[in-house]
Amino acid sequence: MVQTLTDPTFVMAILVGIAVFATLFTVFMPMLDRGDLNTRMKAVALERDEIRARERARLNAESGSRGSLRHESNTSARRLVERLNLRQALVDTGTEKRLKMAGFRTQNALNVFLVARLMLPLIFLAAAVFYVFIVGALEDKPMMIRVFACIGAGYLGFYAPNIFISNRTSKRQLSIKRAWPDALDLMLICVESGISIEAAFQRVANEIATQSAPLAEELVLTTAELSYLDERRKAFENLGERTGLEAVKSVSQALIQAERYGTPIAQALRVLAQESRDIRMTEAEKKAAALPPKLTVPMILFFLPVIFGVILGPAIMKVMDNYVR
Repeated sequence: MVQTLTDPTFVMAILVGIAVFATLFTVFMPMLDRGDLNTRMKAVALERDEIRARERARLNAESGSRGSLRHESNTSARRLVERLNLRQALVDTGTEKRLKMAGFRTQNALNVFLVARLMLPLIFLAAAVFYVFIVGALEDKPMMIRVFACIGAGYLGFYAPNIFISNRTSKRQLSIKRAWPDALDLMLICVESGISIEAAFQRVANEIATQSAPLAEELVLTTAELSYLDERRKAFENLGERTGLEAVKSVSQALIQAERYGTPIAQALRVLAQESRDIRMTEAEKKAAALPPKLTVPMILFFLPVIFGVILGPAIMKVMDNYVR
C-alpha cells in the first residue's frame, strides 16, 4: 500500500483525475445551481420566530413568570461544548460577532464552530502523522523537520475554522457592498412615496434578493427586530454590527438620529446613497488604475517573447539558410 501511494505514476493519475473532476465540476455546476434564495429566506423567517420567542421569554422573566418559550435543541455539539466548557476556553468577545458577520447567527452555529476548533487540530495532526511517518512522505528529511511538519498541520487545523469564517465574511461583505447603493436608492423611493421604514425594508429585501441574498437576509431580519425589540435603535445598531461595513453603519446611525430627533429620513438617505455610489466608483477607478502595473510581468513573460519571435524569426531563418549554403 505504501509503495502504491508513493508511486509517481499512481500519484500523477490521481492528480489528473482530481483536475478533470474539478474542471467538470466548475463547468457544469453553474448549470445545475438553482439558487438557495427560498431556503435562506425561510431560515430568516424561522429566526424571526426565534426573536419573537426570545423577547416573550424575556418579558416573562421580568414579570416573574417561570414559564419560558425558549427551546434549545439537545444536540451532541451542545453537550460536548458544555461538558468540556469550550466557551470559556475558546470564545472571546469577538467570536460571536465574527460568526454573525459570516451569516451564522444561531446558538447551534457557535457550538459547531467550537467543536470544529477542538476536533480539526486532532484530525489534521493524525493525518499528518500518518502521511509523514507511515506513508513516509519526508523520509529524506531529518526527524525534527518531520515533527515540525506534523505540529504545523495541527496548528493549521486549529485555525482552519477561523480562516473559513474570514472567507465567508469577506464574500458576504463584498456582496452587500456591491448591492448596498442600489438598495439605498430603492429605500429612498419607498420612503419618499410615504411607506414606513419597516415596509420599505421588506420591499427592498424582496427586490434586492436576486442581486444579493445576504443583504436581503439582513434587511428581513432588521424588519423582524423592528417589530419585536423593545427599542428600535437596537435593530439599526444590530444591522451595522452584523454586516461590519462602514457604509451600512452610517445609514444605521442616520436612521437612529431620524428616529430620535424626528429629522427627515429621505434627505439623509439621498446623501448616503450618493456617497455609496461615489465610493463604489472610486473603488472601480482604483482597480482600473492598478491594472497596468499588474500587467507588466505577464507582458514581459508571455507577450514580449512572442513579439521577438515574430519579428526576429524570419531574419534568423534567413541567416541560417545563408549559413547552411
